Amino acid sequence: MSGNFELPDYLNTIFFIVLPYLALFSFFLISILRYTRRAFTYSSLSSQFLENKFHFWALVPFHFGILFILFGHLVGLLFPSQVLLWNSVPLRLYILEISAFIGGIFTLVGLVNIVIRRLTDSKSRIVTSFADWIVLTILIIQVFSGLYTAAFHSWGSSWFATSATPYLWSIFTLAPDISFISAMPFMVKLHIIGAYIIVFLFPFTRLVHVLVVPNPYLWRRPQVVRWNWNSKLRNNVETSVRERAK
Repeated sequence: MSGNFELPDYLNTIFFIVLPYLALFSFFLISILRYTRRAFTYSSLSSQFLENKFHFWALVPFHFGILFILFGHLVGLLFPSQVLLWNSVPLRLYILEISAFIGGIFTLVGLVNIVIRRLTDSKSRIVTSFADWIVLTILIIQVFSGLYTAAFHSWGSSWFATSATPYLWSIFTLAPDISFISAMPFMVKLHIIGAYIIVFLFPFTRLVHVLVVPNPYLWRRPQVVRWNWNSKLRNNVETSVRERAK
């Protein structure tokens, strides 16, 4: 790859050794504490009930795109030799690279639509916190850096398997070796740093909802919902509803 960007040794240590461990520590500890002490906050706080038309064109491409991209990264992490074998045939390499780029485009389109929706729809804007804006900004930078890397530093699936994967496994095995990435281009380093920041912020935001599959809904007992209003006001509402139904 061309355009190598050399960071001072102490910054390489901070960004690619200290930061990943801080991110993993935050991810596991805070996620567990939040689930055990504030389980109700494990929610996406979806505003789909407030506005659903534009919501579809934001969330659907974002979710499909990000899931495809994450799956591709996971395959590269777990099966690097198989990825390199697949890429040994040029046609298959082109298919993989183009598919990944399209997945990134889908993700970026979804993110942009999410931002537009939350800026233009008053109801959605109300339920959007400052932390949400931070996460959205970081996600856009992350996706853009990934697309830039794919466009200008070709065959990312191959060098991910040969350089990024060994580095990541060195982190997981508590024997960090940054020699694999210390001379990588700026955008690649930015993409890696952005991933760590997202992992670090993950348990503090609504992103935690992806860790919870709502299985209890399949077997929990039916819930009874009662009015929490003044009885006189409730009767007036019920009477009004009956009159309109006639």
